[in-house]
Amino acid sequence: MTVEELQSGQIFLLDKPLDWTSFQAVNKLKYKLKNEFKELPKKFKIGHAGTLDPRATGLLIVCTGKFTKKIPEIQDAPKEYWAEIKIGVQTESYDTEKPEILQTDYSHITKENIHLALEKFIGEIDQKPPVFSALKVDGKRAYDLARAGTEVEMKSRKTTIHYLNNIEINLPFVSFTVGCSKGTYIRSLAHDIGQELKVGAYLTQLRRTRIGDYSIESATSDYLENDFRFNN
Repeated sequence: MTVEELQSGQIFLLDKPLDWTSFQAVNKLKYKLKNEFKELPKKFKIGHAGTLDPRATGLLIVCTGKFTKKIPEIQDAPKEYWAEIKIGVQTESYDTEKPEILQTDYSHITKENIHLALEKFIGEIDQKPPVFSALKVDGKRAYDLARAGTEVEMKSRKTTIHYLNNIEINLPFVSFTVGCSKGTYIRSLAHDIGQELKVGAYLTQLRRTRIGDYSIESATSDYLENDFRFNN
């Protein structure tokens, strides 16, 4: 790899580790590239094509140079995730960032109940993003407002769930693979499934496995390792 190739455009497929923000992953890659390729300009173009929450792992696509123009196109592509939810309890963040609250008896819930509930979310749905999200409300990040204790009203929007398959049920945990359109929040999907079952639910694990034609099988976290060299 050369400076010219980086500026002409490269795509890096990262397997983002747990508890890293997407911003931290891009910054780490940028730091390593600029440290190894000293001729890179200060305003070297680099950016990711779709945020992953800190509590999620998996495919994060990073573009450099002229390929940063491809970011909107990649962001618009369908996504696929593997998700695990826990029913009978909720959290304010809809994932593991916040502690469990509102525990509810789920002993009456059957596998058939769960399959029927999941089927209702396939197709175009109205979804309200989580309060703890990076969306901006009145010019400020929703999660900043929520963490400051400000009440935030999130507006519903249309999104599409293309499929829900590979369903595994080991109560209180349910896992599945979900294919969805741009802008879908799997945390909100987990919460809404819990509301449909009337016992609550939240997202315990999330891994992005595909964006368009790009797959997690081709991704690596090696680029983020301190001892990784690009010119091995």
